[in-house]
Amino acid sequence: MDENGDELFPRKWNHDFIDLPVVRDQHQPTFTSDVVTKIIQAAAGQRRVLYALLAGGGMRIGEVFGLEIRHISEDCRTITVEQSCWNGKVQAPKTLNAYRQIDLCPLLASVLKQFVCERREGLLFATRTGKPLHQSNLLRRSLHPILKAMGVEKTGFHAFRRFRTTWLRKQHVPEDIIRFWLGHASSDVTDRYSKLSEDAEFGGQ
Repeated sequence: MDENGDELFPRKWNHDFIDLPVVRDQHQPTFTSDVVTKIIQAAAGQRRVLYALLAGGGMRIGEVFGLEIRHISEDCRTITVEQSCWNGKVQAPKTLNAYRQIDLCPLLASVLKQFVCERREGLLFATRTGKPLHQSNLLRRSLHPILKAMGVEKTGFHAFRRFRTTWLRKQHVPEDIIRFWLGHASSDVTDRYSKLSEDAEFGGQ
């Protein structure tokens, strides 16, 4: 790009000409409302709040790990995403769309407010020594055992994000708001997260 941000050598790919393969039957597991409720009920302490926030906020797991108290509004109704945490290291989001604010429902905000309590600084979720959480540890020690006890297939944290996308669309939330809350650059990405077509209960309405 030049100093104005314009492409110097623009290229448009001809997808038909390069004959890209069609990827079918991608495995993209999600959770139902019932499964999410049971996961939250089975968890304890900060893990319970963390899972509730994943389901009710639709954030990436790294974004949740990177949340600090300063990112939470006074009434806990709004979360500002401006950093993430990966392998114990806090870093800036990879895209501009990841910088955003997410509105929470009153019930989740109340739960979050009780969890924050009198804290004024530091990570929202952390180890006993105050260090950032690690994804692999949380999966191995918490989420996967909970899913196994429930008889649900083992999956990662992105299933919460797909659940949130599907739920918002079921509530007929405007697409622009959904895309903004999720931090997606385009609706095409959001479409891949939504599992509305697999929701038998919604499809029968």
